[in-house]
Amino acid sequence: MKTLAGSPALKIQVMCEGIRYTEALGRATQHAMPNYYPYRFKEGEHDPTGRGITTIPYLINTRDGTEIRILGDGDSPWHVEGDLQQGYRLIDDRSGRQEPIDFEPLCPWQSQKTADGLPFAQAGVTTHGDMLVINVAPGCEYFLHKHDGVSMRCGFCAYGAPDERTAHLGQKTGQLEIPQPTLERMHEALDAVLDQTEIRHIYLVGGSLTDWRREGERFLQLARFVRQVNRRGIPVALGSGALPDDQIAQFKAENLVDHVCFNLEMWSEPLFAKVCPGKNRYVGYARWIAALETAVRHFGRGHVYSAMVAGIELDPEHGLEWEEAARIALEGAEDLCRRGIIPIYSLVWPSGGRQRPDYHTRIRSYFETLVGGYQDIRRRHGLAISEGFMCHRCAYMQLECDLDRAAPVTA
Repeated sequence: MKTLAGSPALKIQVMCEGIRYTEALGRATQHAMPNYYPYRFKEGEHDPTGRGITTIPYLINTRDGTEIRILGDGDSPWHVEGDLQQGYRLIDDRSGRQEPIDFEPLCPWQSQKTADGLPFAQAGVTTHGDMLVINVAPGCEYFLHKHDGVSMRCGFCAYGAPDERTAHLGQKTGQLEIPQPTLERMHEALDAVLDQTEIRHIYLVGGSLTDWRREGERFLQLARFVRQVNRRGIPVALGSGALPDDQIAQFKAENLVDHVCFNLEMWSEPLFAKVCPGKNRYVGYARWIAALETAVRHFGRGHVYSAMVAGIELDPEHGLEWEEAARIALEGAEDLCRRGIIPIYSLVWPSGGRQRPDYHTRIRSYFETLVGGYQDIRRRHGLAISEGFMCHRCAYMQLECDLDRAAPVTA
């Protein structure tokens, strides 16, 4: 097992333990990108806002460029002091350790509008670090279906069904094609982002359809449009669900994307079926892995990825202790890498497991064991994460890129 040091160690601590509210953290929202999840004050926690809920920044940037997503937690030993003029400091109450930090800045495009008055922030583009994510059809059909009383949505997902929340994007239940006005508004927002900030990766994502071929048709439409408007030739990753073989070949034949990332999410068929029931029912575990292997044949080793959720296995209903969960995940990393598929592990903040008093210790031990062991597996198989797909400046809940540029110490 590796003992993490430097920024990777700081990142995993802060991601697992969160940051509690201070007025300095609240003031930072005047110039920092806002968090998608508001800070909710715990019962008995000092609340200077008097509202019980408030906005906090989304991302921390350390001085060496490490990016950390902010989890608000009133029980955290970490807090922020300072201001924009004097600089901010992340402070650990236990040791007094202080780290100079910045926040991901609030760019002008985030308050600007399209020609017909839609805020760019609602036009289907978001950023974290130097990655731009295009999501013009976020509503997921899995949320619309139940079987034997079980929802088909993935257990960790907050996307939601196509409804009034996606109306501004023109997305409707059962409608395959992305409306042309939606694409044009996204194009306006894309141009504004590229003019105002450095973007080195574009990632195409969206809600799932129960028919994987129809999902592929939607992503072909989106990728063809992005290829036309991607005037700077920024590398593009396809973040759809698993697709049929002929459609994967079509993406390659038309040179629509540079990388493929079909998110398997969970290793082991029983966990996949439980955590991702819709993916299991409408595509299937074996067929999902086969699609990833097809992508390797077309795009080559080093260009095919699978995002994996790391930590939801520790929720009580799955009955796993962190040692067993880490063992299963590492077996999956070995198997996927052997096939030329590169998993990327994103820390998940599960709600159920958080009620256990040893939650922070368990999730940190699990994630540290996983990412440290996985680095050795990736090296053994000669697989490196492409700079065109992801780097440490956009890996906000992942550690692979941070570890690859650091020098962990073997315990």
